[in-house]
Amino acid sequence: MSFLTLALLATQSAAISLSELDLSGIHQGWGHAMKNQSVTGTRISINGHSFESGIGTHAISTFKIKLYGASTSFHAFCGVDDNAKVARASVVFHLIGDGKELWKSPKMGWHQDPVQANVSLKGIKMLSLVVDDAGDGIDYDHGDWADASIQYSGTAPTAFVPPIEKPYILTPPPSPKPKINGPSLVGGRPNHSFLYTVPVTGQRPMVVTVRGLPKGLAVDPQTGMIAGTLPKKGTYPVELIATNRLGKALRKFKIVSGDEIALTPQMGWNSWYVWLGRVSDTIMRQAADSMVKTGMIQHGWQYVDIDDCWARVPGSRDRIVGGPTRDQKGKLIPSSKFPNMNALTDYIHSKGLKAGIYTSPGPTTCAGFEGAFGHEAQDAKTFSDWGFDLLKYDWCSYHQDVSGVAGLQKPYQLMGGLLKLQNRDIVLNLCQYGMGDVWKWGKAVGGHSWRTAGDLGVGYTMFQDGFDLYNKQHLERFAGPGAFNDPDYLLLGSVAGEGDRLKPSPFTPSEQYTQVSFWSLIAAPLILSGDISHLDPFTLSLLTNDEILAVDQDALVKAARRVAKVGETEVWARPLEDGGTAVGLFNLGDEPGPVTVSLKQLGLSGNLKVRDLWRQRDLGPTSNMFTAQVPRHGVCMIKLKR
Repeated sequence: MSFLTLALLATQSAAISLSELDLSGIHQGWGHAMKNQSVTGTRISINGHSFESGIGTHAISTFKIKLYGASTSFHAFCGVDDNAKVARASVVFHLIGDGKELWKSPKMGWHQDPVQANVSLKGIKMLSLVVDDAGDGIDYDHGDWADASIQYSGTAPTAFVPPIEKPYILTPPPSPKPKINGPSLVGGRPNHSFLYTVPVTGQRPMVVTVRGLPKGLAVDPQTGMIAGTLPKKGTYPVELIATNRLGKALRKFKIVSGDEIALTPQMGWNSWYVWLGRVSDTIMRQAADSMVKTGMIQHGWQYVDIDDCWARVPGSRDRIVGGPTRDQKGKLIPSSKFPNMNALTDYIHSKGLKAGIYTSPGPTTCAGFEGAFGHEAQDAKTFSDWGFDLLKYDWCSYHQDVSGVAGLQKPYQLMGGLLKLQNRDIVLNLCQYGMGDVWKWGKAVGGHSWRTAGDLGVGYTMFQDGFDLYNKQHLERFAGPGAFNDPDYLLLGSVAGEGDRLKPSPFTPSEQYTQVSFWSLIAAPLILSGDISHLDPFTLSLLTNDEILAVDQDALVKAARRVAKVGETEVWARPLEDGGTAVGLFNLGDEPGPVTVSLKQLGLSGNLKVRDLWRQRDLGPTSNMFTAQVPRHGVCMIKLKR
């Protein structure tokens, strides 16, 4: 065979089916990607059209393929698999080439004919196949790439399998000397009960005193718990003092009595992503114990929140969750797993912490438990009487008139108004996945935080989507005291796996640094939803870096905005109360590399000090540029100040 013949053969086009590739690198929100089958293991079928080959996935999923610039085109039929069997299943398919969107499907639903993707890949080096949740949650979102293949000439495509990354701790241990952490102020309504634990790190025993504490409030010197009843409207400057045998720490602080509560984003723990339907009174008490035992409370963590599955299931005969959902007067009856809600909240409060609860404006919750529809006023009073301090109000089964923004606002406006009538402060979290641009009206209907998109699930893609959403919609404009954009919980440590087993966070260590950093920069609620009872040293280091947490809790609540984007690197920045600027340099690419920002891009000038917030060390001055080497999917977070 001649050299010319070999050269001609080398340039001839070939095709490879996606199902021939290694699927182990696919991240998705439920189950595992399947070769030549749906995600549930059945034959691939889209609205009655059967396919011999393809990949069955579940939103939110990402499949990255190395093309080496040698591929010419991509072909597939895309749709929701027939085995979803639920009308609300909906997905959108994306093809991303070298960070740019090459093709996007319309919103695809169950029993809808597949759409065909025929996309040029000329010159593309990395292709990402993404199935997102269409903005309404991932339930039953079985997305198929059917008869999917790539045409190429030369080097055959290969699946990108991310390298295994070991945990690495950047946060130094706290000093044994006293250090007062947390925000510079706290708020509440006049004549309402008040509870705030001064977060102090350092060697125990520790004595906490408060100079200038207004009448009606008292501090426990051993625990640092300030409790009592808030005085009349006004701002009350006080001085916090923490003393141990190694020294003393002082800090100016303000207690604000007025109409606003939750002046900085809530920080706490939620049961959902680790316990799902197995949540119980015992688990909630253990979570409160763990927040104290691990020292998280001394870094400003406050809330211990029950998610779904605490109530009873309408019509169920199950001995645990069955039986009447309400008593003869219409009052909610918890399941047998929660024998006494007042006793539970009393226990949580005794630890210096606050308690949160969950329900839906619809007749049932997402998991099918009793919802609030038709009993809103009674349930608001019940939650107050039980002693809860936060309510997560999850859209789920609410199917009343939702035409237009007014329809979306209605159930939240109702509950928001009712909570303001109660004799205790209850923070309201609007969980409706960003519908109707909720950030524009969430505060007006009584909300203090609002979900901006679907469930985070287990897809790193959601991080990237979050960056784009927050930039495109300029969500920083809608954040402020008592008003926070909420991209979902922190998936750190161990989360729910199959059956009763737990599994490690779906995110790499660098991705977990990215999550905590981005959430802090955008002034989001920091709500851990991993296993708080068994925090390994790495996870605990993510949750107890006071310089990072101080950015999230900064009293200005000026959320970060994107100031630069080059390729797959981004820079986000926010101003701080002390005149400094917090800056996150993110590498969303699949290879480590440099990320650079100039003072001009930040609107700054002069000679500024640079501090690495994760490592808590000074890096020296800069008057022009700053460059950091950042891991794949990782971050360098700094503070610039004169």
